[in-house]
Amino acid sequence: MKPIQMVDLVGQYQRIKTEVDAAIQRVIDNAAFINGPDVKEFEKELAAYNGSRHVIACANGTDALQIAMMALDLKPGDEVITASFTFVATVEVVGLLGITPVFADVLPGTFNLDPADIERKITPRTKAIVPVHLFGQVADMEPIMAIAKKHGLYVIEDNAQAIGATYTFADGSKRKSGAIGHIASTSFFPSKNLGCYGDGGALFTNDDDLAKKLRRVCNHGSEVRYYHEVVGVNSRLDSLQAAILRIKLPQLDAYNAARNKAAAFYDTAFAGLPAVQVPVRSTRSTHAFHQYTLRVTDGRRDGLKQHLEANGVPAMIYYPVSCHLQRAYKSVRAPEGSLPVTEQLTREVLSLPMSTELDHEQLTHITNTVNSFFA
Repeated sequence: MKPIQMVDLVGQYQRIKTEVDAAIQRVIDNAAFINGPDVKEFEKELAAYNGSRHVIACANGTDALQIAMMALDLKPGDEVITASFTFVATVEVVGLLGITPVFADVLPGTFNLDPADIERKITPRTKAIVPVHLFGQVADMEPIMAIAKKHGLYVIEDNAQAIGATYTFADGSKRKSGAIGHIASTSFFPSKNLGCYGDGGALFTNDDDLAKKLRRVCNHGSEVRYYHEVVGVNSRLDSLQAAILRIKLPQLDAYNAARNKAAAFYDTAFAGLPAVQVPVRSTRSTHAFHQYTLRVTDGRRDGLKQHLEANGVPAMIYYPVSCHLQRAYKSVRAPEGSLPVTEQLTREVLSLPMSTELDHEQLTHITNTVNSFFA
C-alpha cells in the first residue's frame, strides 16, 4: 500500500505532469511573470466556470478577504459578523483593519453559520457578514442574503474551502459558491480543491463598480500607473501559478467527484458506529469535501487520532481552538460558553485523509483502522 497522506499532491501532479510542465516552460519562455497572459486568461476561465461577472486574481486567500473589506471601505469601529469555527485568516484580516469581529454560532450539522444567530448579533455598527463555506459545503446563503438585504449589509463569502460546490435556492435556481454574495474570496493554497504550487487567491463579484475597486486595491490603489487614488496593497497572482491553475481548473469537477466517491466509502464504513457522526449533507448544497470531518461524540476523539497515527493514518483537528477563544481575538463580547455549538465541535471534530488520489486499498485501511478502535 502507498503511504497515506492527508492530501496526495505528488500523485495528483503525476497525472497532469506533461501539461503542467509545458505550461510552466511556456511562462518561462515568454518571461511574462507578473500579470502575463496566463493570469488574464485564468481570470476569464474561472469567471466562466463560476458564473461570476468578474474574477480578480491576487496573491493568496487571506489577501483576498482583506482586499474585499478595503474595497467596501470598512473602517475601525465597524462590525463584521462571522464564524469563530474557521481558520484564523477569516478573523485575522478583520483585526488587521481595526474592524470589530462579532462571532455567531454555527449549525451542529453543517458547521456553517446559523442564520438565526447572525440576526441576533446585528447592531447599528454592523456593516458586513462573512459566511465561511466550511469543509466544502455552502453556507445557507438564501436566508443570509435576506438578512443582509433587510439590514443593508454586505456579504463576503469566504469560499476558500468550497470552490466548485453548488447552492440551490428555494425556487430551484442554482449558483456556484462564490457567485452569491456581493464579493467572494478564495484560496489556491496547494492543498485546496483547486490548488496551485505556491500561494494564490482570487476575488469574485457580479458588481462592475466593485470589480474596479477590487482591482485598484490589489494594485497599490492605482488604476493608472503611478497615480494612486486610494491606499492599496500589492497582491498579485504570478503567471506561473496562473498557468498551473489553468491546467487544473478543467479537472475541478472530476477532482470533486473523486472526493465525493471517497466520502461515500467512508460513510458506508462508519454507518454502524454510534459514537461517530459522518458529515451531514445540506439539502441546499452539494459538497466539495475539502475535508471529510467526523464528529466523535463519546469523548474519545483524541484517542482515535492517536490510534490512527500509530497505524499509518494521518488525521487532523480542524480546529482545536475556536477564534473567539484565541488569545489574539479573545473578547468579552464572546466569552467562553457563549458559542456552545462551536465550542462543542472543537472537542469532537476529526478530519480523515481526503484526496483525489485515495485508492481502495488506502480507504479500506483507513476505515478498518477507525472501526477497530471502536470494536
